[in-house]
Amino acid sequence: MTEEVHVRHGYHWGWHSLMLVHTEVYPKCGIFGFSHFRRESHLLSGKATWNLSGFPASGLSQNFRVPRSRYTKMSLQVIEKMENELAFKGNQDLPLSSSYEAAMEALSSLITRQKRGDRTPVGGKFGKLERMSVYLRILGLEEKIAGLKIIHVAGTKGKGSTCAFCEAILRECGFRTGLFTSPHLIDVRERFRLDGLDVSEDKFLLYFWDCWSQLKENVSEDLPMPPLFQFLTILAFKMFISEQVDVAIIEVGLGGKNDSTNVIREPVVCGITPLGMDHTETLGDTLGQIASHKAGIFKPQIPAFTVPQLSEAMNVLEETAGGLMVPLQVAVPLDIQRWGGETLSLSGDHQLVNAGLAVSLCKCWLQRAGNWEKLLKKKQDEEAAGSELPPAFVRGLSTARLSGRAQIVHDTPLMLSGSAETSENSGELTFYLDGAHSPESMEACAKWFSGAAKASKTLSSLSSPPSTSFNVHNNKSFCGNGCVNYGKDHVKSSNKMSKQILLFNCMDVRDPQILLPRLVNICGSSGTHFSKALFVPSMSTYNKVTSGTSVITSGIPTTRDLSWQYTLQRIWEKIIHGKDASLDKSSKTDSVDSLPPHKFLYEDVSHCSPADRNFTCSAVMPSLPLTIKWLRDCVKENPSLRLQVLVTGSLHLVGDVLKLLRR
Repeated sequence: MTEEVHVRHGYHWGWHSLMLVHTEVYPKCGIFGFSHFRRESHLLSGKATWNLSGFPASGLSQNFRVPRSRYTKMSLQVIEKMENELAFKGNQDLPLSSSYEAAMEALSSLITRQKRGDRTPVGGKFGKLERMSVYLRILGLEEKIAGLKIIHVAGTKGKGSTCAFCEAILRECGFRTGLFTSPHLIDVRERFRLDGLDVSEDKFLLYFWDCWSQLKENVSEDLPMPPLFQFLTILAFKMFISEQVDVAIIEVGLGGKNDSTNVIREPVVCGITPLGMDHTETLGDTLGQIASHKAGIFKPQIPAFTVPQLSEAMNVLEETAGGLMVPLQVAVPLDIQRWGGETLSLSGDHQLVNAGLAVSLCKCWLQRAGNWEKLLKKKQDEEAAGSELPPAFVRGLSTARLSGRAQIVHDTPLMLSGSAETSENSGELTFYLDGAHSPESMEACAKWFSGAAKASKTLSSLSSPPSTSFNVHNNKSFCGNGCVNYGKDHVKSSNKMSKQILLFNCMDVRDPQILLPRLVNICGSSGTHFSKALFVPSMSTYNKVTSGTSVITSGIPTTRDLSWQYTLQRIWEKIIHGKDASLDKSSKTDSVDSLPPHKFLYEDVSHCSPADRNFTCSAVMPSLPLTIKWLRDCVKENPSLRLQVLVTGSLHLVGDVLKLLRR
């Protein structure tokens, strides 16, 4: 078969509206065609054998098992509530009695760098991917990985969301799913999902100590223990192989070509999410160089999908795909009006792009497994009336979950404290969490926050927010993408004064002089203006892996270095006032544990006078735990106050806030 290349011009996309081109080569998996879909009413069930034909490079077995459907019409809330009580597989003599914290200590010993950007050599005589192969051979996993039916996803933005959508869709189709993503926000077990649930602590320990003990027995000067991410990747393969998942969705950690996950030789299908400028210290400082790393997951003749990209990136993806005879296609963003009026579970317009890619990846996976036609032959499901997607796809897209991305948490302090008083005696505190840390993701975050903050204000003036699910502790409920409502009856608050607050930190390898102006400008163009900005130090450290139950101390070291936070404040004040602000010693807090008075939140921007060192537009806070307590105290004190706090700049910051809000 000779290569045919079709180039389409004039594909306009997203934020930049620039010319884009894409290539279609050997389309083994078609782009999701809305017009030819039929509707079905039930998940695939029973055991069936499907013949595979036309896909010599697929690496799939000739007999593909479809498990019985265990999750028919299962909602997000039920999935989150369920406990994972599946029987253990493997050697019951493994050290399950070892504590979970001991495992965290062991994992922490694998960290080879103290902060982002460090490049401490691992040592030994093997290169990264060669070393991965050796580790997998020691564990007897190298050949078994070929038996996994993998969807492999790389990209700059939206990898986690796309993978979460894929997992939910295929689980709703009746398959046993495994999902590996990164980073985790609260607990390392978040990185591993089986059938939509974070792996249980006992099961985590079972597989962890199995891998740990075998690798420890084989370390040498030439082969040291794997660094943290490599070990976690190995652990994911161990879990998914042992648990006999039908599909494994694997998110690339960093880049693609040299990523630890790229020991996958024959995935079923590959995906590339939106590309942008991130990790430039590792992947290169041009979009083309970054795209080259991401395209490194392409495998000969294995179908791949991407989304509309800027031409510099798309050209590289096409060139790489052409050299490997990869059928590369561009997945169109999901048309929200054409799938029954449901709402995506992950918020933000940018999720339509990720959802569109997930739909194409799942369709291709089903086609190559030989069961796409079987899915389409099911009769119409009244639950999806009016939709041009199969009902299982609709359910998956409307129930997928991923913490820390466009997530809303309503925090009512009086309810938290168990008071019987109504929240009318307290102000409102709502956290809007998004781990945006690149220019493109910050733009998407700003658009989402502006829309969500306005929608919240409108809804609160009309009626109480719905309480939609099970109790977590006290009176909590979930709605949508991890949105938490405290209290069954949320107060009508049309008379409350809304203030938008920024809670920000970013790593020093990021460029806040790009991130902060983009956030302010996009929000401002939508009519959303921050009355205050709070800059906090990191709570997480790079040399420690902690669990969700790890102790959090509110005490602050007296030698805490806040110099980076003062740099962020200086940039912020320049954005607000249009000129450099002189932050000398007298403008800073007197000691590391001092906090602004509560009236700081109520002061208008007009009171801000940098010339007099009166910085009422921003503050450097001594610690995150004290900041959360301070915000709660402020709304307890003022019943007329509604604080909408955007937490962004770092997924580590978002994870720390979530951990504190759970306490």
